[in-house]
Amino acid sequence: MHGKNFDIRIHNTHRIRFTRDAFTVDNRMLVDLLETNGHAKVIAFIDSGVAEAFPDLENQVSTYLDRMPGFTSKGTIIQTGGEPCKRDKSTLQAAWDIIEEAGIDRHSCILCIGGGAYLDVIGLAAATAHRGIRLVRFPTTTLAQDDSGVGVKNGINAYGKKNFLGTFAVPYAVINDFTFIHGQPETERRAGIVEAVKVALVKDAAFFHWIESNCLQLSKLHPHTLEEAVERSALLHASHIAYGGDPFETGNNRPLDFGHWAAHKMEQLTDFTLSHADAVSVGVALDTVYSWKTGRLTEESAMRILKTLSTLQTPIHHEALNLRATDDTRAIYIGLEEFREHLGGELTILLLKDIGKGEDVHTMDTHLLDECIQWLESYATLPSQS
Repeated sequence: MHGKNFDIRIHNTHRIRFTRDAFTVDNRMLVDLLETNGHAKVIAFIDSGVAEAFPDLENQVSTYLDRMPGFTSKGTIIQTGGEPCKRDKSTLQAAWDIIEEAGIDRHSCILCIGGGAYLDVIGLAAATAHRGIRLVRFPTTTLAQDDSGVGVKNGINAYGKKNFLGTFAVPYAVINDFTFIHGQPETERRAGIVEAVKVALVKDAAFFHWIESNCLQLSKLHPHTLEEAVERSALLHASHIAYGGDPFETGNNRPLDFGHWAAHKMEQLTDFTLSHADAVSVGVALDTVYSWKTGRLTEESAMRILKTLSTLQTPIHHEALNLRATDDTRAIYIGLEEFREHLGGELTILLLKDIGKGEDVHTMDTHLLDECIQWLESYATLPSQS
């Protein structure tokens, strides 16, 4: 008897929305997005940093939830966000406890309002409680709105490694409320622009040219220019997830992780005092120079990229690159093996052949990387870069 094979493709809808003042009474975006069986519950988790920056937010959210037709509000919860919440499992455990005590079920909905790290933690809680509860993400930082918040990853750090524990889970929806990014401190607003540069470099040369042309406006955080950069970056990231053929990263190819092998290790080496955005900026600069020094990328293109990063006031070098391991090699190179391990299979690093065009490689020459790091350090100290 011959066996029978069935391949069933399951589709997920990835909803991305852009708005302002999502929790005002006349904004129906969230209400219109959600479906209800008439007696569903809804609960909102809020990053404490966001609650402090927007003192009226908790009351606005509570009022909005109380008026949502077809839902019973289970209130708002404020927790400490930022990188510490990913390093301490107590935030995740507390979220599970709250979900269970509130009777949140698979017909219910969880809202999460916060930066990328907090979205990761609550996303993990939502994805694992009852094997998955509808989650609506409200990213509040530039970095989360144009990159991580529109993704499908959730996780926490463990065993000294970034995102060691986590899931891939498509959120029910992502609502990018531009009101949040304009209310953030300057450093937070500026930080996420590097992810727009990154995705442009690997996916869309025209977008990079636009960033390059609008560099001064972006460096001054001009509101409409920043919003356009965030929106275009978010849609590029989401489009790759939806149409790139590997949304849950079962293969080795990771174009959206350009510059990240070094970035993740630098964060760990600095005990996360170096922000993710600044680490990515240095990682992008390093892999750009390496792409040039290996003959893939022209010197002219490499200089354009470095000039853009410098004009945007994001770093291109950090002392973490010079830290040494016990064998006196650069500790940053341990990140190559950890990156391979995180991906599974062989090491796969994306380098640039041109602006908007990448190429996967499976080895990195650490002697040449040494030269690139030394070159970057000298370049970063030039008067025109300071």
